[in-house]
Amino acid sequence: MIVVREAGLYCAAGDFYVDPWRSVPCAVITHAHADHARWGSKKYYCAAVGEGVLRARIGDNAIIKGIPYRESFRMGKALISFHPAGHILGSAQVRVEVEGEVWVISGDYKNGNDPSCDPFETVTCDTFVTESTFALPVYRWPSPESVFDEMNHWWRKNQFNGRTSVVIAYALGKAQRILCGLDAGIGPIGTHGAVEKLNHHYREAGKPLPATLAVGGDSQDVLRGRGLIVAPGSALNSSWLKRFAPYSLAFASGWMRVRGARRRGSFEHGFVLSDHADWPGLLATIRATGARRVGVTHGFSDILVRWLREIEGLESFVLPTRFIGEASSEKDEDS
Repeated sequence: MIVVREAGLYCAAGDFYVDPWRSVPCAVITHAHADHARWGSKKYYCAAVGEGVLRARIGDNAIIKGIPYRESFRMGKALISFHPAGHILGSAQVRVEVEGEVWVISGDYKNGNDPSCDPFETVTCDTFVTESTFALPVYRWPSPESVFDEMNHWWRKNQFNGRTSVVIAYALGKAQRILCGLDAGIGPIGTHGAVEKLNHHYREAGKPLPATLAVGGDSQDVLRGRGLIVAPGSALNSSWLKRFAPYSLAFASGWMRVRGARRRGSFEHGFVLSDHADWPGLLATIRATGARRVGVTHGFSDILVRWLREIEGLESFVLPTRFIGEASSEKDEDS
């Protein structure tokens, strides 16, 4: 039903691509991160709640049709619907049914509580296409509550010492998740412009973001030594960041689970916080779908395929994908 073509994952029955990496006539998008949503296609379909952030990423002139979660629509012989993936605002799994056979292309997803987006929803299917970003047994996430308790304690400690707290996080998704987990009673919260311009889409969707200050002008004096600032990786080693010295620098990512990642990045603190499923989450999700076939995309795909075949007894295969147009450091921040 879904095959790999030069432009990406293609469904002939509906004549559309899912997250194409080249311009195509019709693109069905799982979410608005740049390695899944690219500029240049003639028409886009996405989950309705994610239409705003998708338009912010690919341009106001793009033709985008937002479809509510779980509402089916037909393209050719294919019946399609979007279902929450729990990754970022508007992230969706794409359910495709043709003549009674069901495939689900999950995009990126995570399990568990995250007030910044709709929670992951299990969709039963014959074939499930899963990511494998953290498909190694070492990747097991602590509870988000414990991570945010740790982050708020770190902020209080820095404030006591007259240091600005700076958390590096991907501008779309991770940054807003962090904002939802902060204790706004500790002090002022600032956001880099790349983060701030996306925050209003979350607020319009009713997500509980605290009040934030766009960093610049008078807000610098308010934040310096007291506040916490959320900024993307592009702010590292910049003159923008030096305005807030002395500061304590932290990084929020699933990669912080591995010893040495924080040291290599020269971060004073690393918070293990990912918007992808961990190893137990991947396996639990695959089992819950009831799928008899599992396609595995980007990440530790070979390892997950071998586990699914030898341990889970499932038919499994690597579904090759190629992501271009985004620097590797940005993709890491997405994790």
